[in-house]
Amino acid sequence: MINVENNTIEEIPFLHLVKEEYRNEALPTCFFVHGFTSAKEHNLHYAYYLAEKGFRVILPDCLEHGERGTGKTEYELGKRFWNIVIHTIKELEILKETFARDGLIDEERIGLAGTSMGGIVTLGALTQYEWINSAVSLMGNPSYVKLAKAQLGQLEKMGYENPFTEGQVEEILSELSRFDLSLQPEKLNGRPLMFWHGKNDKVVPFQLTYEAYTELLPFYEGREDQLVFLEDQKADHKVSRDGVLKLVDWFVDHLMA
Repeated sequence: MINVENNTIEEIPFLHLVKEEYRNEALPTCFFVHGFTSAKEHNLHYAYYLAEKGFRVILPDCLEHGERGTGKTEYELGKRFWNIVIHTIKELEILKETFARDGLIDEERIGLAGTSMGGIVTLGALTQYEWINSAVSLMGNPSYVKLAKAQLGQLEKMGYENPFTEGQVEEILSELSRFDLSLQPEKLNGRPLMFWHGKNDKVVPFQLTYEAYTELLPFYEGREDQLVFLEDQKADHKVSRDGVLKLVDWFVDHLMA
């Protein structure tokens, strides 16, 4: 039986899934981060499949999302997008350290994944934490600075006024560069990383992600099987069932072997 608990650590609500018979053991563990305007419960299918394979799975609610929602509109949340991303990256350390302190994590086998904003969080977290042993980005992008500039350009095209002053934009981009994996690819250090992206994605542009992947390839010379890009020709900004199962297979192959 898979046990599902809804807990909170330092004001971070999260779902915790694990097979009942393994609940007190140090297990391979996966953290999974939801997308923009989504919530932890929306990704329970990923967690179920992973827990079935013997993983401990942690799904947090990001700041201003799920149980932490404050009633902001999507536009209001959008102005805080990068603040939410960076805040979530920092909170992952709190969750990991708590479970590790309780002896519930095999610290040589930790995975991190997420969809859309969660994929962006995942890729940024790789610049900060060596304890991430393997990762999967679903519709995410590692090029924080390029993506932030593209988002501002898209706002203008849609007729919205830029909510930030020129000085604020420079400050934001400077902060984002610290988490931008495309600017510091050496921090991957050969860790297994899988990208999944729909070719027709208009929310997180496919081409920008694919370009980032190709720029990472030279850092995996001789180990190309550890850096994989899965392209879905039909998908837009929604992960297919095949994409879900590929994520599960990836973590089984790289964290269970």
